[in-house]
Amino acid sequence: MYLGAATHKPKAHSRTDTPGMKVYLAGPLFNDGERGTLTRIASRLREAGIEVFVPHEQFVELEGLDAKGVFATDLVGIEGANLVLAWLDGTQVDDGTAVEIGIFRQLCNQDPSRYRGIVGLCTDLRMARRRGTAPGDGINLFVVGAIESVGEITWSEDDAIAAALKRLKGNVA
Repeated sequence: MYLGAATHKPKAHSRTDTPGMKVYLAGPLFNDGERGTLTRIASRLREAGIEVFVPHEQFVELEGLDAKGVFATDLVGIEGANLVLAWLDGTQVDDGTAVEIGIFRQLCNQDPSRYRGIVGLCTDLRMARRRGTAPGDGINLFVVGAIESVGEITWSEDDAIAAALKRLKGNVA
């Protein structure tokens, strides 16, 4: 069981100020803890009135999955989103998450009025300890560069959700 979800109190956000906006929630999803974290973040975004595409919710049955089908499904989700919220925790950024960041960064450059950027979320203590002391705060520099070229990195779920809502509203200089 994932214990972190039991102690979290959702922060209230307005449900009416981002109509029709959609977030693609990227991150590692290979164990109960990872899926639990993504599910919790998705729930908070949905409580704020945001439609959320979560890759692991798309595949109820794992039997018969193939690379072509997963890529096609997730690509539709990425292309249909207005923003990517990318959970960056781990000893290195999840490889699928890095691909999703790269694809969405290019979409942002092609149509910045539709694609509102990328919000990176890092809550990993291994990275937080390096914050301000190592280039990229210990996160892969190429990934950091891609995110920061169209968005920002945040260090808490509250900050990530606030940044996502701000970007979806178009309140970014």
